[in-house]
Amino acid sequence: MSGFSPLLIELGTEELPVKALPGLAQAFFDGVIAGFEKRGIAFDRAGAKPLYTPRRLAVLLPGVAVEQPEQRGEVLGPYLNIALDAEGKPTKALEGFAAKAGIDWTALEKTTDNKGERFVLRTVKPGAKTAALLPEVVAEALAGMPIPKPMRWGERDSGFARPVHWLVLLLGDAVVDAEVFGVKADRMSRGHRFHHEGPVWISTPGDYIDVLRAAKVLVNPEERRHRVVAEVDAAAAKAGGKPRITDDNLEQVQCLVEWPKAVLCAFEREFLAVPQEALIATMEANQKFFPVLDVDGRLTEHFIGIANIESKDDSEVRKGYERVIRPRFADAKFFFDEDLKQGLASMNEGLKTVTYQAKLGTVWDKAQRVAALAESIAGEVGVNPALAKQAALLAKADLQSRMVNEFPELQGIAGRYYAMKDASLDDLSADERNQLADALDEVYMPRFAGDAIAPSKLGQVLAISERLDTLAGGFAAGLRPTGNRDPFSLRRNALGLARSIVEKQVQINWTRLIEWAVAIANSAHYENSPETYLKEFGEISQNAMALRKMPLGSVSLTLTNLELELIVFLQDFIFDRLRNYYADMGASPQQFEAVASSRPSSLVDFDRRLKAIGEFAKLPDAEALAAANKRIRNILKKADIAIPDAVDALKFQDDAERALHAVVEQAIADTDPLLANRDYVAVLARLARLRPEVDTFFDKVMVNAEDPAVRANRLALLQRLADRLGSVAAIEHLSV
Repeated sequence: MSGFSPLLIELGTEELPVKALPGLAQAFFDGVIAGFEKRGIAFDRAGAKPLYTPRRLAVLLPGVAVEQPEQRGEVLGPYLNIALDAEGKPTKALEGFAAKAGIDWTALEKTTDNKGERFVLRTVKPGAKTAALLPEVVAEALAGMPIPKPMRWGERDSGFARPVHWLVLLLGDAVVDAEVFGVKADRMSRGHRFHHEGPVWISTPGDYIDVLRAAKVLVNPEERRHRVVAEVDAAAAKAGGKPRITDDNLEQVQCLVEWPKAVLCAFEREFLAVPQEALIATMEANQKFFPVLDVDGRLTEHFIGIANIESKDDSEVRKGYERVIRPRFADAKFFFDEDLKQGLASMNEGLKTVTYQAKLGTVWDKAQRVAALAESIAGEVGVNPALAKQAALLAKADLQSRMVNEFPELQGIAGRYYAMKDASLDDLSADERNQLADALDEVYMPRFAGDAIAPSKLGQVLAISERLDTLAGGFAAGLRPTGNRDPFSLRRNALGLARSIVEKQVQINWTRLIEWAVAIANSAHYENSPETYLKEFGEISQNAMALRKMPLGSVSLTLTNLELELIVFLQDFIFDRLRNYYADMGASPQQFEAVASSRPSSLVDFDRRLKAIGEFAKLPDAEALAAANKRIRNILKKADIAIPDAVDALKFQDDAERALHAVVEQAIADTDPLLANRDYVAVLARLARLRPEVDTFFDKVMVNAEDPAVRANRLALLQRLADRLGSVAAIEHLSV
C-alpha cells in the first residue's frame, strides 16, 4: 500500500499478572489505535489484534500511513458588526484577533453561521511524520492502561504493571527513535527464557511472529491456545481418557506460558473416593492442571500439567506436579472422611448457632421456613411433600462441613455426596435417596446468569422455595437493593425464581405463594426482633405465627396493610427482572406491558400469553385492532351512564352494529374453548378477524347517541368486545 508501512511495537517486561494479561494487552492495543485516530493517521488493521505472552505486550499492524494528512485548522473570529466600525475600518477586536494570529486582518476569510457573518482564520500545515508522533502515541497508550497498583523500579517516579526491560519499535524496516521507562527502542526482542539465549533480531514487522516462534515463543495467544489444547488432547489420549478443558482454565494457562508442553501425571486412586468436584476444583483453581475423565465423564487418576519448557527429563517435571497436588488431595480426603463421620443431622444442628440475618434468625430458622414452603409447593406440583420437607431441612447442612469450609464452591455438591452415604437416610428407598441427594445440589440452580435450571421436580421445588424465602425475608427485613448494593443478591434470586417457574413450566399460583412467603418471613422477623417489627409494621398478622405448620392455602391469610404493600412491591420487583429476561428473547416493552398489566397469578400462564402476543403482533391486522381496542377503552372510561351487563339486539338501529354484534358473539363462542385450553395464539388469531366489522362500526355508528337507551346498548356491545379482546392481554398497549 503506497505511503503505508507495517508497524511493530513490543514492550518487554517481567512476568505480567496472569488474570490481567489479556485486558492489559487489549488496552495497549486500543490505546495505540486511539492515538492514531486522534492524530488522523490512517492505518489498516486487516484482522490485527493484541499479541502478548507472559512477558511482553505487542501491537502489530500491517499498514500505517508514514505521515499525517495536511492539518487544516479553523479559528472563528468576531462578527462583522463587532469587527468593523461604521466606516468599514477594523475595530480593536478584529485587530487583536489578527495580531494574535500573526497576520494582517485583510488576510482573514469570512464565514456565515446562524448568527450572521464573521471573520475566520483558516490554516493549512503539512502533516507530521508518523515516526515523529509514535513516541507520543506509545506514551499515551501506556498512560491510559488500567493498572491499579503500578510497580516502580530503579529511581523512576513513574511505574508500570511490571518492570520494563526492552522496547522494539519498527515502522517498516526502520527503528523509531523513542524511549519508554528509560529503555530506548531498537529491533532486538527476546526469545524463550530457557530455550533461546541472547536477543532476537527483528528485521521487519512482518517477520515478528515467525522469528519469535523460531525462538520458542508463541506470541499469538490464539496459536498458544490451539497448541495447549492439542498437547492436552494428545496427553489424555495416552491415558485412554478425555481432558476437561474449561474456557477459564485454558485462558489462564495460555497466559502462563510462551511455549506450552503437556506433561501427563497421575495421583493415587484412593483419592477418587473424594467428591470429584473437590479434586477438580483443586487441580483447576489452584494448580491450573487439566483433569482427565473417562468415557462416562468420571474423573480418573490422571491429570495434565502444562510446562513452559521442553524438559530433557519429563519425569522430573511430572514428580514436581504430582508432589504439589498430593497434600491438597490428602486434605480434601481428610475433610470428606470426617464429614461422613459427623453426618448431616449433626451438621444441621450446628446451623442453630449460625446467624442468617439479625431480623430473620439463624440459618437453621431459614431452613425451617424453606421446608414449610417446599412442603406446600410439593403438594401442588405432584412431588412427595414429606420428601420435599426433609430435603429442604437438610439443604443447608453442608454449610457446617469441613469440605465446604475449605471449598465454598462445593456448597450443595458436598451435600449430595453426604446424602448418598448418610446412615440417617437409610429408611428411604434407593430412588427417594437419589432424589433427595440430587435436590440438595439442585437447590442452588441456577447458580449464575445463564446457568441451567434444576432438572428434577424435587430440585425445582427446593430452588423455588429457597429463593422465595430469600426474597420475602430480604424485603421483610428492609434489605431491598439500592443502586449497585444488593448484599443478599435479591435481584439474582428474583430472576432465578422466575426462570425456575417459567422454564420448567411449574404450574402454581405464584401470587398466593408470595403472600404465604411474606407472612412466614414476617413471623420470623417478629419472633427475632419484635420491637423492630412492630415499629416498622405496627401489628402482626393474626395467624402469621402459626403459618409454618399449615399447608399452602389451608387458611385465609389476614395480612396487614404494610404486608400487602410489601407483596405488591415484591411482585413488581420480580416482574422488573422478567422485563429484561423477555427483552433478551425479543419481546418488546409494549408486548411485555400488555400482559404484565393484568398481573396474572401464574407465571407459566404469563409466559404463554406473552409468547402469544408476540405471534399476534406479527399479524397484519394486529396494530389496527390494538388501536381500535385502545379507542374502545377510552370510550368506556368516559361513559357517563351505567353500562348494561347484557346487549339488547332489539335496540340496534344500524346494520353496522348488528354485524359487529353477530361477529363478536361468534368470536366469543369460538374462543371460549380455546381460552379454556390456554391456546392463546389461536384466540388472538381468531380475534384479529374482527377488524373489518370493528372498522365499519366506527365509520358508520355514533356511539354516544342522543337516546340514552341506544347509547347504553352500544356501550354494552363495546364492553363485551373489549372484554374478549382483553381476555389474553391488554392489546391496547401494542398501539403506538
